[in-house]
Amino acid sequence: MVLNSFDPGGTERQMTELLTRLDRQTFEVHVACLSRSGLLWPRVESVAASVEEFPIRGLLNSRSGRQALRFAQWCRQRRFDVVHTCDFYSNVFALPPAALARVPVRIANRREVFIPGRTPAHQRLERLAYRTAHRIVANSRAAAARLYEERVSERKVEVIANGIDLARFSRRPDPSVKRTITTVAHLRPGKGLDVLMEAASLLRRSFPDISFRIVGDGTLRAPLQAQSRALGLDAHVEFVGHATDVSSHLHRSSLFAFPSLMEAAPNAVFEAMAAGLPVVASAVGGIPELIEHERNGLLVPPGRASDLAAALERLLLDEPFAQRLGAAARNTIETRFSFEQMVAAFERVYRRELEHGLGANAIIGTAPRIGTRV
Repeated sequence: MVLNSFDPGGTERQMTELLTRLDRQTFEVHVACLSRSGLLWPRVESVAASVEEFPIRGLLNSRSGRQALRFAQWCRQRRFDVVHTCDFYSNVFALPPAALARVPVRIANRREVFIPGRTPAHQRLERLAYRTAHRIVANSRAAAARLYEERVSERKVEVIANGIDLARFSRRPDPSVKRTITTVAHLRPGKGLDVLMEAASLLRRSFPDISFRIVGDGTLRAPLQAQSRALGLDAHVEFVGHATDVSSHLHRSSLFAFPSLMEAAPNAVFEAMAAGLPVVASAVGGIPELIEHERNGLLVPPGRASDLAAALERLLLDEPFAQRLGAAARNTIETRFSFEQMVAAFERVYRRELEHGLGANAIIGTAPRIGTRV
């Protein structure tokens, strides 16, 4: 598991849960990072056998090259059996040095379908890095399909869905809360939050008491606040900023909106469904793998404020239908997407690849040492 930092993004949270929950009777987990910064750092530090930082600025410069060689040396010194990288920068930075160090098993991750600003050069670098991986784990069929489009061999790809801690979302939505629509997102391009602002403007005409809660922070916060003011929505839209207790905001909501333009397996939708909220989300990427339209949520075309507003209005006007969707959403998460299932699937991949790479005796006795760049 190789990440850039310990910021509480979706990938970082998923991989932190993975390294925390791996069976320590079988696996010894070591962590490396490009930056020690981020709110998740104390938790990782408390569970890792060791932590090492490899600071870089960009990927193609002499300093990054020196850090990559240092990473290869670290792998050799620690005699890691597995190196698991977790996102674009860690894939590109760590997989080739791990191959140079002859780490027997190298696992990459693909946790997105499309990232705004990703250049063709970035894509070529990642494809080259993938060639040095034994297995590439996608977190949705949509992410896997993107790998195939990039000419990654299907035999290398494995799909392991994200997990969620159901206990954190055991409280159901407060029935006294009416007409409060929440979204949770990193406020950056591609999340469709400008579309949500337009939908809010449309809904306000029919529901003067409606309120919208936007949980999260990012580069687009100021532009979105300006859009809210321009649409006369200041009294209806609350920008919460980053929140450590998302479940409390979901508990105080009646609906969840997720207007993103492209996603692989969004944690925010997992969490809203686990909380039993009726969800309206864009039919993009891996979201239709989670939501079956009119059974456990509603799907709408991306980028169309009128369709988003109409779907939200439908649920606001039909509370029994909304409650049925929320209950079905919770059941979907309970039966298919627990952290236990996710961790068990990764452990199976490690064991299988270790058996191929080291021989069956490799996982007997001394725990395999996993270099986990987070």
